[in-house]
Amino acid sequence: MSKKSADLRAKDAAALEGEVKDLQKAHFGLRMQKATQQLNNTASLRVTRRDIARAKTILVQKRAEPAAK
Repeated sequence: MSKKSADLRAKDAAALEGEVKDLQKAHFGLRMQKATQQLNNTASLRVTRRDIARAKTILVQKRAEPAAK
């Protein structure tokens, strides 16, 4: 389920924003499952949280690229 940074770097800024939104929705769903004690694999929360951070970091780098040139 983890997103590789190379896969994320291949996307443009708009696709990365969509990816972040999708990951945030998935993370919210996992948090709700945990709250209702339906989540078996609690490590998936950490994985999605780190995937969100990875995607946001790459998004910031992509937005900074045109300014650096």
